[in-house]
Formats: sequence, C-alpha cells, structure tokens
Amino acid sequence: MPKFQRSILVCVCGGIAAYKVCYVVSKLVQSDVRVDVAMTAEAGEFVGPITFEALTGRAVHTEIWKNPDASTAHDPQHIGLAHNSDLILVAPATANILAKMAHGIADDLVSTLLLAAQPKKIFVAPAMNQQMWENPATQANVKLLQQRDITLIGPDTGWQACRTVGVGRMSEPKDILKVIGKKLKISI
Repeated sequence: MPKFQRSILVCVCGGIAAYKVCYVVSKLVQSDVRVDVAMTAEAGEFVGPITFEALTGRAVHTEIWKNPDASTAHDPQHIGLAHNSDLILVAPATANILAKMAHGIADDLVSTLLLAAQPKKIFVAPAMNQQMWENPATQANVKLLQQRDITLIGPDTGWQACRTVGVGRMSEPKDILKVIGKKLKISI
C-alpha cells in the first residue's frame, strides 16, 4: 500500500464543470496525493462515480448511510472523510452548495461532510451562470463563507454552458491545482 504525502477530499457537485474535476483528481493522484471523492446525486448526472473510481483507485462516496469501504465500516463517513483530509476541494461549487454551506444545511452526504469540516481547510471553486453568480443571495452567501475562512478559487470569466460569456465559469484545472499545491506545499 503506497504512503501518500497528503490527503484530499474532493466534493463534486452537479454542474457541467464536473468534467474539469476529472483532470484535477488525476493530477492530484499523479502527485502522490490520496484522493477521496464524494459526489452529490446531481453530480452523477454529469460524470459517473466509476470515472472517479478509475482515476483514484478508491471507492466513491455518494450516500451518507452506505460506506463503500468495508475496512472503515465502523467510521461514520460524514465525520471520518471530513476529518481525515488535509484539504477539502468543492468543485464545481454550485450556487446550491454555497447556500447550503452558508446556512448550515446538511441534507446529503456532501453538505453533511462540509458541515463537519473545519472551514479553514475548505476550498471552493464556484461554477454557475453569470446571473446566478451575480444574484445578491449568492453574493451574500459567498461573503459569509469568506468571513468563515473558506477559500474561494475563482470563478473566472468566460464562455458558459448557457451560451453566454460572463463571470461564473469554474477556474481552469491548472489554476485550481496551483492554489492547492501552494496550500499543501507540494508540487503538482
């Protein structure tokens, strides 16, 4: 069994930018980082769990009460996964997950993991259309999360799936990896 230099939990939410997270996860694994992936049900509509299982060599977590790793069956994953990571990346961070995080809503595995985590180790890469990003509710949620020491990576301005150009596009994988590498003091 390999000895990993660092451990990252990647929480994948339901947005078209989920395909970019595959590259991020692959590069992290190639950099000797143990990557666990938790997904919302909506994320599975864009990228299936089997993709992340192939990239990480590890089971993907999708439900609170079903632990796919029999060796840790005694460990409630909404606690263990959050606590046993050096960093948590939420990508794509949808308006929905940002609102849940800001208001302490824990109604699925990903939101429960984030509520159980230390805010300083949570990094979010927002991804949504320009109107959703600029909505006063989203901006208020983002401000609240930043006040709690949650780190934002992006969003960027560019072409969006709704066929418009604007702010809200998830940062490019290389930019996300640069921030993570700097935080964990590793080369990615």
